[in-house]
Amino acid sequence: MNYDPRPLDASSIKIEPSLNALVEALAENVHDTWARGRMDQGWTYGPARDDAAKKHPCLVPYAELPESERDYDRNTAKATIKMILRSGYRIVKA
Repeated sequence: MNYDPRPLDASSIKIEPSLNALVEALAENVHDTWARGRMDQGWTYGPARDDAAKKHPCLVPYAELPESERDYDRNTAKATIKMILRSGYRIVKA
């Protein structure tokens, strides 16, 4: 397989501070979506990751994640927002 990922270059897009709450809400939803998928596959919380036993230390509420894990989810949220903005859409709170 010769997969060559080419994400949209949105490095020039700046996220306005007014969207910080949206970034955080999206990040939490990203985590919850990931966690629900894992749990649906039979994974449960464990203090250390164990693939054979399907245990994962990040199967906790978003607020209980280490900051490094929350940053990972925030980066996904920010990349999504940047792609939306770069594609010409506007984000307006109703």
